[in-house]
Formats: sequence, C-alpha cells, structure tokens
Amino acid sequence: MSKGFYFKLALQNMNKNKKTCLPYLFTCVCSVTMYYFMSFLTLNPGIEKIPSGHNVQSIMGMGTGVITIFSLIFLFYTNSFLMKRRKKELGLYNILGMEKKHIGWVLFCETLVNGVASLALGILLGVLGSKMIFLFLLKLLSFPAPLGFYVSGKSIVRALTLFGGIFLLSYLNNLRQIHMANPAELLRSGNVGEKEPKTRWLLAILGILCLGGGYWIAVTTESPMEAISYFFVAVVLVMAGTYCLFVAVSVAALKTLRKWKGFYYKTSHFTAVSGMIYRMKQNAVGLANICILSTGVLLMISTTVCLYIGREEIITGRYPQEVNLTAYRADEKSLEKMEEIEAQTLKEWELAPVDSVFCRSAQVAVLDTGEEMTILSGDENLTENMGKIAGVAFIPLEDYNACMGEKRKLKPGQALFFSNQKKADGRKELSINGNKWVIAEELDDFFLEKKVNSPQLNAYYLVVDDIEVVERIAQTSAIFEGVCYQKSYNLSGDSAVFEEAERQLQARMTQAFEGSVYVDVGARELNRGSFYQTYGGLFFLGIFLGLLFLMATALIIYYKQLSEGYEDRQRFEIMQKVGMSKREVRRSISSQVLMVFFLPLVTAMVHIGFAFPLMRRLLALMNLYNEGLFAVCTLATIGCFAFVYGVIYALTARTYYRIIN
Repeated sequence: MSKGFYFKLALQNMNKNKKTCLPYLFTCVCSVTMYYFMSFLTLNPGIEKIPSGHNVQSIMGMGTGVITIFSLIFLFYTNSFLMKRRKKELGLYNILGMEKKHIGWVLFCETLVNGVASLALGILLGVLGSKMIFLFLLKLLSFPAPLGFYVSGKSIVRALTLFGGIFLLSYLNNLRQIHMANPAELLRSGNVGEKEPKTRWLLAILGILCLGGGYWIAVTTESPMEAISYFFVAVVLVMAGTYCLFVAVSVAALKTLRKWKGFYYKTSHFTAVSGMIYRMKQNAVGLANICILSTGVLLMISTTVCLYIGREEIITGRYPQEVNLTAYRADEKSLEKMEEIEAQTLKEWELAPVDSVFCRSAQVAVLDTGEEMTILSGDENLTENMGKIAGVAFIPLEDYNACMGEKRKLKPGQALFFSNQKKADGRKELSINGNKWVIAEELDDFFLEKKVNSPQLNAYYLVVDDIEVVERIAQTSAIFEGVCYQKSYNLSGDSAVFEEAERQLQARMTQAFEGSVYVDVGARELNRGSFYQTYGGLFFLGIFLGLLFLMATALIIYYKQLSEGYEDRQRFEIMQKVGMSKREVRRSISSQVLMVFFLPLVTAMVHIGFAFPLMRRLLALMNLYNEGLFAVCTLATIGCFAFVYGVIYALTARTYYRIIN
C-alpha cells in the first residue's frame, strides 16, 4: 500500500471520530501554548531587568516543571481513552485483511497529523499571545512594560522536544496495545463490561484511615513551621484516601441503595444504580481524578488570590515602620557612626524620622515545653521539635518605658511578659535553663510586635528590671553574641524619594560596617517591589495552572460522559423496547448523571474545608494573618468554580443525551 493511502485513511478516521479527536487536539494545542508561555516567561530577558527578577523566573520555572509533568501524564490519559474507543474499529481493519504493520502505519499517520497540527498551532498561538501574557504578568508585578517583541527560540525547541517525545511515546504505547491483542479481542473491546465489583471493606477502611489522617494533620497542626513539614504528607494521604473511598465506598453505597426497595424499584433509579454498579471500577477512578483536580484548582487559586490582594498587609506586617535598623555586637563608637550615617542620608533627601523607637535586647532561641524553656544548644532534632521552638527577647525596663511612654517599676526577679500569640498565655512565671522570673503582668500590646493567630514563630518578650540582666544573657546565651540594638521609625517628607533614600542608607551601612559589627537595614519601600513581584508571580502562576487543571477537569468529564453515553445507548434502547417511555429514559439519565457528577465537587469542598486551617498557617509563614480575607477568597473561588462546573455539566450532559437518543 502507498503511504498516501495511510494518510488518507488516517484523515478519514480522524474526521469520523471528531467528537473524540477534536477535544484531544484542542487539549494538545492548549498544553503546547501554555508550555511555551511559561518557558517564554522563564527565559525572557525582560524579566532579568526587573529588581529581584530572579524570584519571578524561579516561580515561572517551577510552573514550567508542573506543566511538563502534567502534560506527560494527562496526554497519556486522554490518548488511552481514544485507543479504547478505537480498538473495535482497528480490529475490523485487521479482520478485513490489513496487517498489524499496516494498522501501525495508520496510527503513525494519525499521530503525525495530530502532533504536527498541535505543535504548529500551539507554538503559533504561543508566539502571538506571548506579548500579551508578558504584559499581563508585568501588570501584576506593578512594573512598566517595555517596548519590542521577543520570540524565544529556546522555548520553541523545548516545546518541540517535549511534546514530540510525548507523541512518540503515545504512538509506541498504542502500537504495543495493537500488537499484543488479537483481532477478536479488539472487536470485543468496546463491548467488554465490568464484572460486578465486590465490596472491598479493607480498601474502604484504608481509605477512611488515610483521609482521616490527612484531615487530622490539617486540623491539629498548630505551628506554621510544622505545617510545611506535614503539608505534603497530608496531601498524599488525602489523595490516597480519595481514590480508596471512591473505589470502595461508592460500590458499597450503590449496593446499599439496591437493597433499599423503596428507592431502587423506580424506573428513574434502578437502571442508573444497576448500570453504575457494573461500571463503578472505571467510574471511581475518573471521579477521584475530577475530585483531586477540582481540589487543586480551588486551593491554588484561593491562596494565590489571597496573597495578591493582601500584599500591602503582608508588607506592613513584615515592616511595621518605614525603616527598621538592627545592629549586633555594636559598641558606643559604632552606634555613633550609625547615627551619623543615618542623619546625613536623611538630610540629603530632606527627610525626617517620626514615631522613632529604640531599644536594646538579648535574643535567645529556646525549646518551649510549656513549663520549662531550654536554650537551644544545636544538638536538638529540630525537625521533631519544630512546633516547640520559640524566640525570647529580654528588654530592659527603661527602654520599654521610653518606647511606651509609661513609668512602670519592677522588683528584681520580676518581669513583664508579652506573647505574639493572640490567645493569652497565662504564665505565672517563666523558667529558662533554671533561671526564673515571676510574671508581674502579661501585656496586651507591645511596641515591637502585634498579637496574631498562628504566628510564624512563637515570640516572647520579657521586660526585666535591669540592663545588666540583658547584658549578661547577651554575652552567654544570645543567638548573636552581644546586645542587639533595634531602632525603627517612619519617614516624613516626599514619599517619592523614600525608596532611593532607603537604598542609599542600606548601601552606606553595609559599606561602613564589615567584620565584627553586623548591621541590617529593613526598609518598607525598598522591599516593596520584591514583595509585589513574588506575590504577583504566584498569583499569575495560580491563575495559569488553575486554568490548566480546569481544562483537564472539563476534558475528563467530557470523555466520561461520552464513554458512558456509548455504553448506555444500547441498554436504554432495550429499555424503551420493553416499555420505558422517552420521558422515563430522560429521568433515569438525569438521576444517573446527577448522582455521580456533583459528588467530586461536594467531596472537593469537604477537602477544602478541612484544608483551611493548614493553609491558613502556611499563609502565616508569608506574614498574612487575615483569616477573614482568606475565607472570603476561598468562598468566592468555590462559588465561581461551582458555576463553571455547572456549565461544564450542562454542556457535556447535552452530548450524553444526544448519544442516548
């Protein structure tokens, strides 16, 4: 046979199966386009011109890796569905005289046509839309857009290599399936049904344990630092539990409904329940995939939207005042030099400090067991004790009174106590390595920090009666040897020059103090751009990957409806022949579709509800403590996603009804 015949037959096959081939082609094109976009942004030289642009490139690089893995898995998944639908057709070709090598040539031509079309359209759309995507990213980063148009040759080569490899592997896998099956098996493949699955109680119990374990971790993890360690453990447990429960519990639930005579023996119920029992093995995996993808979309978009909206709150939390100076191991001469540099810089920019506070402190890291605190020696297992690690700062009473404008007095051995945790600590005394202080009062307000829910690190402030106590601790137990000097203030003057003034102040301090004295300048405006770029990049990535996962969810649902439509058509034809009306058929279809279609969405919402406390603690690591904002973003995301999910249901259900009718 001539090669032209194979191409002609391949095109005819693709046209005849356009209901399944076109969505697959659309998915391939979108995957190539999105991969080019992300790779283009990672390699774009314009990103390098942005201050802290390497952070944005790292985020985009992470997105490129996610799309690579996702494309590899998902395109294999959709290709396997297509092959299942095509086996009967290919078996007929074999019966009619075509050898398997000829069928292999047909499959090669189909793969080649699909691959070339996907790569050509995907890269073309990627190149045409890359400028718009780049401008959108710069808008999120609050950075001015440059002129010019850039085409990334490396991104094109990477896309061709990656997706060319995926199409080649898919073709080889299809070829393997054809060569391993005989014609009779291929012809019967479309009619092979599922045996009635057994109720696997062991798998159901395992699923409940996995899901319960993941939920327990999410709800009970208190420390944000522990949340990092346990997050992926919780994700794996919930994913495993979701698969087990959909596979095992769904069968048990359907069999229970079958035993319920009042429900089962109705025309709108018995056909749906009996049909789903026999196909639940393959349905359960598809439903679990939809549930996990839906959960991923909801978590990704809600958290990144929350971070993007709460940027200003995060910056303010990180830098309570405009300029924050911290010095370790500084003597009187060094402090005078710092004052000179500071005064000179502010004078040059015509700025003045306001609301200034200054204090000395000794800072220690401790292991807090509740009753006794032990200063860390470096030999502890930090992973196991992550939630018990805290910081304690000792501050002299005279500095506290000066900053707070108070005239408190303390006796030797007494202390004022402040905890950054929102709930009251309730300690009556504090013991650190055997040294005890009686708590004269637990403070509600403090000039260095605010109370929050789930702080990054538990921080305790102990106001002691004498500076000598602070100096003694600073020389023996402090994280940095010596007293820590902290000064912070807001700026008064032209806000347009704040950033440049802070940059110059930071540069002069760095140049002036090298070696034994350590000086850190934390400035709000100087670091604002870095925060905007990081959270803007995360927001962009969240939207981007959210759309990608949403597309995958829609395609899985579409293929599920299509597959079940073809499998159910003959069954409903028989039902109509024995007396079931078209209205009863439609009611039965609606009962079957609604029974399983919204189950993944409801389960995903339950997952989100249990994940909320854990995600709230992870957001605390990024200095975002606004639980109300996160709750609103999560509810809004769920509402929008449920609406889109309903639209997908309406569109795919129409395809199912057309096949049945």
